[in-house]
Amino acid sequence: MASFSRHDVRHGLKALRWPLALTRAGMFAEAFWQATWPLATVVLGCLAMLMLGLHDTVMVELVWFLGVVAALASIGALIYALRRFRIPTREAALVRLDETLPGRPIQALMDEQAIGDDDAASTAVWRAHQARMAERAAAAQPVPADLRIARRDPYALRYVAVLIFAVALIFGSIWRVGSVTDMTPGAGNGLATGPVWEGWAESPRYTGRPTIYLNDIAEGPLEVPAGSLITLRLYGEVGALTIAETVSGRIGEVPPASDPEQDFTVVQSGEIAINGPGGRTWGVTVLPDIPPAIAVLEAPEATALGEMTLPFGASDDYGVEAGEARFFLDLDEVDRRHGLSIAPEQRPEITASLPMPFTGERTEFEEALVEDFSEHPWANLPVTVVMTALDAAEQQSETEPFQMILPGRRFFDPMAASIIEQRRDLMWSKDNSARVAQILRAVAHRPDDVFRREVDQLRLRRVITRLETLASYGLTDEQQEDVARDMWDLALGIEEGDLSDALERLRRARERLEQAMRDGASQAEIEELMQELRRATDDYMQQLSRQAELDRQENDENPRNQPQNQMQMTQDDIQRMMDRIQELMEQGRMAEAEQALRELQEMLENMQVTQGQGGEGQSPGEQAMEGLAETLREQQGLSDQAFRDLQEQFNPNAQTGESQGNEGRDGGQGRGNQHSQGGEGQGEQGTDEGGGEGNEQAEGQSEGSLADRQQALRDELRRQQGSLPGAGTPEGDDARDALDRAGRAMDGAEEALRQRDFAEAIDNQSQAMEALREGMRALGEAMQQEQQNAQQGQGTSESDRRAEARDPLGRDPGANGSVGTEEGLLQGEDVYRRARDLLDEIRRRSGDGERPDVELDYLKRLLDRF
Repeated sequence: MASFSRHDVRHGLKALRWPLALTRAGMFAEAFWQATWPLATVVLGCLAMLMLGLHDTVMVELVWFLGVVAALASIGALIYALRRFRIPTREAALVRLDETLPGRPIQALMDEQAIGDDDAASTAVWRAHQARMAERAAAAQPVPADLRIARRDPYALRYVAVLIFAVALIFGSIWRVGSVTDMTPGAGNGLATGPVWEGWAESPRYTGRPTIYLNDIAEGPLEVPAGSLITLRLYGEVGALTIAETVSGRIGEVPPASDPEQDFTVVQSGEIAINGPGGRTWGVTVLPDIPPAIAVLEAPEATALGEMTLPFGASDDYGVEAGEARFFLDLDEVDRRHGLSIAPEQRPEITASLPMPFTGERTEFEEALVEDFSEHPWANLPVTVVMTALDAAEQQSETEPFQMILPGRRFFDPMAASIIEQRRDLMWSKDNSARVAQILRAVAHRPDDVFRREVDQLRLRRVITRLETLASYGLTDEQQEDVARDMWDLALGIEEGDLSDALERLRRARERLEQAMRDGASQAEIEELMQELRRATDDYMQQLSRQAELDRQENDENPRNQPQNQMQMTQDDIQRMMDRIQELMEQGRMAEAEQALRELQEMLENMQVTQGQGGEGQSPGEQAMEGLAETLREQQGLSDQAFRDLQEQFNPNAQTGESQGNEGRDGGQGRGNQHSQGGEGQGEQGTDEGGGEGNEQAEGQSEGSLADRQQALRDELRRQQGSLPGAGTPEGDDARDALDRAGRAMDGAEEALRQRDFAEAIDNQSQAMEALREGMRALGEAMQQEQQNAQQGQGTSESDRRAEARDPLGRDPGANGSVGTEEGLLQGEDVYRRARDLLDEIRRRSGDGERPDVELDYLKRLLDRF
């Protein structure tokens, strides 16, 4: 190996000048950044706030305070930088560069041989070592600077400053930095270069009025609602502008007039003045918040079941928030006889929340309080009602005391009425307990004459025994409530009768209606009892229809047993008699109405009822068509009731009355069960009716009952699909496809009803009805095609003879003197156009208000049926 001289060492170090220079520059940047990062953070943060113009939006005092803080922070950061910054030396750069090389070659090149320099062999080894180190040093690369200062800045303040500065570069302006000089004392015309004050008048939220920007309002009158919040901000030199006002009524400690930010509430009329350059003065007039007004519109109405409807009207300039009705016992007007002669027990007033409109304005509206106080001790006693209305400003007003009889359920059965009267006496005072037990024993002295069912007699005897036992020890409040509840249930059971038997229910409904007419009940009560009679009649006729079906099957097997010249009546005949009875009652001819009721009862008990001509003489296609028509009517009834439940879901206080011909509640519940439930329909009706009139309506309106009825209707449709005629024909296949779609829609409606999604259920029910109509049209076409094929080759003499006897609608005369049948309605080449024309004509005539009421009522029943 060639000798390595000192000249070679200097040459090797000279080759490191560029890596060494770059390394030294990196060390300089590293030292500078580590020393000046606090100063850079402060400078960037201050520049960002000035570029964003934050000094123009806050008080001048706050600007000065932040300026002092920024100056002190800058001085501290500068001192920190001067103390920590050191310029890196060449030796330090050599050391850092040498640390990155294996074996420290740079240090080896700079070293001298310490011993053995006089030994040639030792010197040769040293030179060889330096030669190898020189080769390593020649491969040296610049060392990058280490600019990481996370340990010195654990909260990353430098990044926050850079982020704010970047936002200022995007949304701010560098020219706004110079505007800070205008905030120094005596600096130019700071008060004249922009808005020196700002103001807002914010009205209370419940008024719905917008916020007023006072800078846009000229001097003069200013109207604001009471309770408005005034906010004023002053910019510029403190004291240049001052505020004076007389609208807040503030006393005691108030802020100085030169306070840069002031806010106060307007409670009275007065003046607001901003004094100084560019100031304004307003004469403020307060718009008063008028208290709400409420009044009882008319006397309350009550149904036979005791539900009260009390109309009222309320108004307020900005809207009524809430209201309530309070009922007080009017002791001076109570007939203090018998059980009411002693002092009553103290009971709290009855409080009921008034219904508010869900939609629309509440500034002026009319509503009705609907409640049932039948079980309250004050039912059917004089009370005084006071209604109260409250607005958003917590202002309250109330009506003058209104005297009325607190409506309650009326009992027309003498025994039930007696039990309810004694229940009232017991709730009036516990001291009446012994007297009540004694009177009940006297009333039930001859149970065979007053009880229809032995179970009612046993229940009353149990109530009397318990009441006598408790009276000897003194009744508690809980025992009083329990006995009163038992008496109510007993009276309700006696009043309703044995509803599991259709004929018994029919008799009870007739007796209750006759008793109501004799007692001079209100028109609303009579109408409701008439509706109950209609429902009872429908149930009884369903039972007779099923029995008639069994009789027809027996007569087919034994023709000799078939009766001759039997009297037959249709559903329409019964309906006309019911309408006649109601018409007599509306005309005040009660004696004739009672006589007609008895005649109807006798006819129903002794007749054989047939609905149309169904059963004998009908083809399978006609029976299928009749069954589908009944299914369609039942589905329409379920859809109507689902729509009412949807209304009640969003407005529970809304009343959903039941018209006489309404298939939604009566038809859906009654006639639908006849067809879809078959033999089980009577059992279900008995269960529903057994709970009383109120329970029947409650179950009819529940989503569980609707879903079960929808499922039963789906099962009935599935049964009907199995016996459809026209299999294999295009029309028959179309009918089956349409009924399949109807079944799927019914399944969707059932699932929606069980989830209380009434809107989805109504949509599915509409699809089911449309599919049913399509199926009926297709089935009619299939039947017409079969009839045409069957009539080919037959003579026309018989058809001509029958055509002469048909009525204007093309129907054959019925058997045994009945009006006619529906046999011919599906014949003809243009039957559907004729049916639609007839339906349109019925609708047109039903909308003509000048026609007689009897005709309009008949047209309405036709529309409800079809």
